[in-house]
Amino acid sequence: MRDMGQLFAALSKSTFRQRFHLRAQERSYLTGKGLPAVLEHARDFVDRRLAPANPANDGKQTPFRGHPVFIAQHATGTCCRSCLEKWHGIQLGFPLSAAEKTYVVGILERWIREETT
Repeated sequence: MRDMGQLFAALSKSTFRQRFHLRAQERSYLTGKGLPAVLEHARDFVDRRLAPANPANDGKQTPFRGHPVFIAQHATGTCCRSCLEKWHGIQLGFPLSAAEKTYVVGILERWIREETT
């Protein structure tokens, strides 16, 4: 797992990661549900889609729109296990630990907060 400051500095240099921003639809959803509810969704998405050692459809499990967390996942390299390994040093082939899940949700929260300020 990486230091968040270093991670966000590295992400800011990625043309691909920088193109992700919340659109009106995701902003409206976030406003309507509130950040605590959206972060609960993030925990659920991480548990179901990223935490298993070998998630179903890995590399294709995260949509590119429709929920603020999905956009945040692509923006932060937390969208699939390969990206988790590349950007965060979280090894493939092993279930995520509780600490790793908390780390991923923390990254998503930081990105969402920064995107909405």
